Amino acid sequence: MIHLPCVSVITQVKECCRSRSVQWSGKQIKFLFKMFEMFGLQVHHSACNGGLYSRPFYESFEETPMLVAVLTYMGYGILTIFGYLRDFMRQWKIEKCHIAREREEQKDFVPLYQDFENFYTRNLYMRIRDNWNRPICSVPGDKMDLVERVSYDYNWTFGYTGRVVKDVINMGSYNYLGFAENTGSCAEAAAEVTVKYGVGVSSTRQEMGNLDRHEEMEKLVARFLGVESAMAFGMGFATNSMNIPALTGKGCLILSDELNHASLVLGARLSGSTIRVFKHNNMQSLEKLLRDAIVHGQPRTHRPWKKILILVEGIYSMEGSIIRLPEVIALKKKYKAYLYLDEAHSIGALGPSGRGVVEYFGLDPTDVDIMMGTFTKSFGAAGGYIGGKKELIDYLRSHSHSAVYATSMSPPVVEQIITSMKCIMGEDGTTIGRERVQQLAENTVYFRRRLREIGFIIYGNNDSPVVPVMLYMPAKIGAFGREMLKRNIGVVVVGFPATPIIESRARFCVSASHTKEMLDQVMHTAPCIMLYCILFHQTKLAMQRFYKSTAQTWTTFTETHQELLEI
Repeated sequence: MIHLPCVSVITQVKECCRSRSVQWSGKQIKFLFKMFEMFGLQVHHSACNGGLYSRPFYESFEETPMLVAVLTYMGYGILTIFGYLRDFMRQWKIEKCHIAREREEQKDFVPLYQDFENFYTRNLYMRIRDNWNRPICSVPGDKMDLVERVSYDYNWTFGYTGRVVKDVINMGSYNYLGFAENTGSCAEAAAEVTVKYGVGVSSTRQEMGNLDRHEEMEKLVARFLGVESAMAFGMGFATNSMNIPALTGKGCLILSDELNHASLVLGARLSGSTIRVFKHNNMQSLEKLLRDAIVHGQPRTHRPWKKILILVEGIYSMEGSIIRLPEVIALKKKYKAYLYLDEAHSIGALGPSGRGVVEYFGLDPTDVDIMMGTFTKSFGAAGGYIGGKKELIDYLRSHSHSAVYATSMSPPVVEQIITSMKCIMGEDGTTIGRERVQQLAENTVYFRRRLREIGFIIYGNNDSPVVPVMLYMPAKIGAFGREMLKRNIGVVVVGFPATPIIESRARFCVSASHTKEMLDQVMHTAPCIMLYCILFHQTKLAMQRFYKSTAQTWTTFTETHQELLEI
């Protein structure tokens, strides 16, 4: 089977121009893009609206090549045909059934899953299930230890061999600033607080669970964000899903990005508001919905909406893209809407001092009505927060289900947040926090640049520490994850239904704790695995054509990628 090269040709052009100071004429550029079309490659570039941005803003999303898309659909089709054929053979006992089955007395029960979900789980997910839910037995830092598992029933159940896989490079955890550690000031402070307060509070904040450390943490969060007040919650997911219903209801309109996290989607659905979805990071789509909402009002009655709330994220964890916040704020002001910004992945990871996407663009925090974030990523803790005006936070304290009914955050978790946040702000008397923020930015730029130079198709913004590498084919998901782990590299692989059916991917999360040697090891290993998975099946032929046709020497490519060509 022939696969089109999954290689970012445009990146090769850019690097060649940069290294050789090549000036391209209009005819040459048109000729190059004709070549891209011949290879089946299309690229969507996102440039900035110069009047609103104080810094360059560049994102790249290379469309799935047509041939790759066709072959991917064919792969799913073949798997589906064989799946139904095997189901038929199992039903008539032609083939021995190795999968989980209902007992005879349960045959007339209402099925728990729809037919397709059940079929997909049995015939595809189970084949690659060993790539998820892997147990670890160490701190999820730059390296971690994994408990080895084995399955004797086709991944339906797992057993432990007793062996521990040591020193696996962790490219899957959201440990952006490296605070997931069991040594250092944060761990020591958490241990001291545990001795004084214990592990649990056993009550809600409104009853006997409001500690002095909780109030200190919330004041610190408000100061860190640059807002009037803030409130913390014990669970990041519930921070969205339980607070959005407190902010909107019937007669309100929610405009949600199509790639928003499940917690935002659930919160919007629970609110009872009307929900309309705009294309990812597409300001024309958002403005059209805003304009239509104001012109037409509510369905049937055409009364004005009580409230219009825009839901967006700072960094999108599956795409690696950054919200076009200056334009969103401009639209929000123009049409008198409210803005809910989820900074789960961007707080601590963006901005010169780690204050998130608002600082990254040099904007005023007061322009964002509801600032939400989590402590689970950059701070190495748990829970989430909401920041904004004092009136908003006071309202949520008495109306949010997550605030009224949830048990208070654990004291050692609170102390981890306080200590790590003070470290980032420099209030601990050191520069460790700022150095980590800078190191994360350097690691991100280096890792993304090197991956492009090697020839991977990667999604997202150049400054995003979430780096999706496209795999496309369903069979490559399991193969890539397993082969990387064999070489002591832990990486997350993602496929349908978490992504579109033709956009399966591996997701790398860069951390400040990663050394250059670790990143180099990952980048040296990944191309070998990709070749093993036949993802670069025609890369040599395609790149040879490309370099010859653009007056570049094939020798340049072979010198740069000799290790790939030898495989």
